[in-house]
Amino acid sequence: MINQMKKHLMEKILPFWMKLSDKEYGGYYGYVDKDLVVYKDAHKGCILNSRLLWTFSTAYRITGNEAYRSHADHAYEFLNVFWDNKNGGVFWSVTHDGKPLDLTKHTYCQAFAIYGLSAYYRATGKTDALNKAMALFSVIEEKCTDEGGYGEAYKCDFSPESNEKLSENGVMAGRTMNTLLHVLEAYAELYRASFDEKVRRAGEICLERFLNVMYNPELRRLEVFYDRDYRSLLDMQSFGHDIEASWLMWDAALCMIPGEKRDAYKDMCIALAEAVYERAMTDHGLKNEMVNGEIDETRIWWVQAETVLGFENAYALTGENKYKEAFETQWRAVQRMIVDPREESEWFWSVSEDGTPTDKPIVEEWKCPYHNGRMCLRLMEKA
Repeated sequence: MINQMKKHLMEKILPFWMKLSDKEYGGYYGYVDKDLVVYKDAHKGCILNSRLLWTFSTAYRITGNEAYRSHADHAYEFLNVFWDNKNGGVFWSVTHDGKPLDLTKHTYCQAFAIYGLSAYYRATGKTDALNKAMALFSVIEEKCTDEGGYGEAYKCDFSPESNEKLSENGVMAGRTMNTLLHVLEAYAELYRASFDEKVRRAGEICLERFLNVMYNPELRRLEVFYDRDYRSLLDMQSFGHDIEASWLMWDAALCMIPGEKRDAYKDMCIALAEAVYERAMTDHGLKNEMVNGEIDETRIWWVQAETVLGFENAYALTGENKYKEAFETQWRAVQRMIVDPREESEWFWSVSEDGTPTDKPIVEEWKCPYHNGRMCLRLMEKA
């Protein structure tokens, strides 16, 4: 299975993205439609570029393939165009030729830039990358934080902005589980790069907030959307985020929490995986989410990738064969339903329950090689 994933990464996923390198303006083309038409004049998002930086950096660190180093360098250089030298932080997006476009400073976006920069430092040892990651850490802790925790969206000068970008299902969230999850993820990667105690403590606080605030032990799920006072705004379970969080939080706990304090986090992570297994696992991929008791059956690319990692982690934590069978079943479902069989493509954005591809594009600012690439890279690294 690991050999299959390595082959899939190196012969399907990464070559697709390497061909999207924009040699004229830098970065990577920001949009490819369902018919594989590349829109060279599409805007370029910082999240997509940061995730590409993480993917190619980590691929280089694990495999030593110099072609991946070259693409990591390419993504690193382009990240400079998102940087706000006056106010600090990174913008949401730029035009195809690198001019500032959407000047929103979102905490989620700052976190992904940290994630990519930290991985690049771990792969290359370039201290400038680590310095930039630490600068963004300070931005989040000083400008995106209030007495209750992390805020969401800000204007260019870090005055508050409404959070349309990470709100959905008819609510406008003041805080989201998704942003906290990816701040935690970024801080774990930054701690592995820096071993800075301030970073470790900030990550520990993130984990404490998950355990004591966002985790609903009665329902065995993470609540998703909150007001500023952490009142849940919607009866919702995101199966994808819960299974992703079940391994990602444990990974962060191993990195940043002393061994004698980990038991509660281990129990939470197992409970999340168990609930997702019971409610959403099928032989043809994981269901998407449940809102007000109604289940969305769509199979979405990132959910399917994180399911492989989540159940592999649950098996490692529990030794229960049902989880081993689940992550192997899930990998087969990914190959059968989510991987686009077209030679010049990668993964479908989403498919219906019966495996019919939707009209979503193959690439846009959220669709990237981070989830599926990480699925392969993490299991390759653990092997």
